[in-house]
Amino acid sequence: MKNFEKYQKMYFMPPVECYDWVKKDAVDHPPIWCSVDLRDGNQALIEPMSLDEKLEFFQMLVDIGFKEIEVGFPAASETEYQFMRALIERNMIPEDVTVQVLTQAREHIIKKTFEAVKGAPRAVVHLYNSTSVAQREQVFRKSKEEIIQIAVDGAKLLKQLADETPGNFSFEYSPESFTGTEMEYALEVVNAVLDVWQPTPDNKAIINLPATVEHAMPHVFASQIEFMSKNMKYRENVVLSLHPHNDRGTGVADAELGLLAGADRIEGTLFGNGERTGNVDIVTLAMNMFSQGVDPGLDFSNISEIGRTYERLTRMKIHERQPYAGALVFTAFSGSHQDAIAKGMKWREEGKGQKWTVPYLPIDPKDVGREYGSDVIRINSQSGKGGVSYILKEDFGIVLPEKMKEEFGYTVKDVSDKEHKELSPAWIYEIFEEKYVHDKSVFDITEFHFKQVDGIETQVTIEKDNKVSVILSQGNGRLDAVSNALKSYFNLNYKLSVYEEHALGEGSNTKAVSYVGLEYQETMYWGVGMDEDIIKSSVKALTVALNHILETK
Repeated sequence: MKNFEKYQKMYFMPPVECYDWVKKDAVDHPPIWCSVDLRDGNQALIEPMSLDEKLEFFQMLVDIGFKEIEVGFPAASETEYQFMRALIERNMIPEDVTVQVLTQAREHIIKKTFEAVKGAPRAVVHLYNSTSVAQREQVFRKSKEEIIQIAVDGAKLLKQLADETPGNFSFEYSPESFTGTEMEYALEVVNAVLDVWQPTPDNKAIINLPATVEHAMPHVFASQIEFMSKNMKYRENVVLSLHPHNDRGTGVADAELGLLAGADRIEGTLFGNGERTGNVDIVTLAMNMFSQGVDPGLDFSNISEIGRTYERLTRMKIHERQPYAGALVFTAFSGSHQDAIAKGMKWREEGKGQKWTVPYLPIDPKDVGREYGSDVIRINSQSGKGGVSYILKEDFGIVLPEKMKEEFGYTVKDVSDKEHKELSPAWIYEIFEEKYVHDKSVFDITEFHFKQVDGIETQVTIEKDNKVSVILSQGNGRLDAVSNALKSYFNLNYKLSVYEEHALGEGSNTKAVSYVGLEYQETMYWGVGMDEDIIKSSVKALTVALNHILETK
């Protein structure tokens, strides 16, 4: 690819090795979660949310379980300002929820921000200024000392106005574009701000380290976080927060490794909405923890409803392959995947595993409100016998004999291949009924009677080509007797190789389902019967299977 020479590394490793995070293999407790959907997420929308939409979104975040929510940049627009005022004046902030507002380190913006949060029961005022080499040189054209002074002056003004303004306030500082800042200098700026605020155990400060732009692989970010965590002043009184973006597509990895490196808090959005490639996806982060047996402290048990509300309010779309939330993330089309899932589910039904270990499914879809049937296994030309038989069982209670699954699987694959379409469960069942239940193309049995005479004697009425014949025969059982009558009538020598049955439905609606497999000239022919009477269902199945043989002749 052309022009690669004009790019270079834009990140800075810590001056000392910081790799203790490598010794940990998992995040064993959830961080403090802060949603920034109503600020970062909202500013990234083509059409930002209205006041009423933001209020509805805020309530959804509360219902999910967020205890910290960044609600906006009140000095940026009138809607942002009025939203903050509406939350306070309408008493919409729950007692256990803290709202957060963003402000640049500029005097008039800070003052406007405090006007917006006046009277807030609990609010974090989030101060930021950019510290990276690129921003210092190209945007602000200021020295390191001048950039530090901007941060310190902003921190002092926050402290002053918090004392003068009614409400309950705490502080957060972000060295924006942290990942493009020399680590020693980032530490110097952060410590200068902390010296102003003098955090205590009862009044902790939040230091937020954003990957405003992802410049490096996730292990670099983790080492940067570990360096800051180990060397920051007042560390025991600081909540170390991360704000990863997703420019390299590794925002989730940045966050997870950053937590291993010492972070206490994560700022992100639902489904990763945000500027450019987005913010870190809190849904994925939380569900990753859930899949490892850690309670994330957020409730995504109805992920589909949350997704629908999100799409309606933001006018954004959740991709079909979005982790945990996408329409197809629990769906298997591949035959081998479907077979493994079906067998894994059977393993669980047999009580052989207490913990979730089903192949290809990192979590139980039901834990996020999804169903097993067509949510998990969907059928197209790539599918196999395991998936097709699973759909019949889950959606319709039809349990195919093992030897019948392959034939029906190929039948369904052939229909999908020719139609170039996915087959719905209803369509699959229609194919099943047409092939195995309703086929009376050559003949039908309209009546049969039995007597107990040295075994079973039967009288079978056969209708073929508009002619009715009555055949007498014997057998060692009722189905065997009917089968012998048919062999005699059609002069065929087939073998009744498979007979299985099971109940379908419950109570007064229970039916018997019978499966018959006839072996003729080294080929198996199948039929299925359904009836309240087990003998009638068996005879119906035998009739269909023999019709298949006669069709081939």
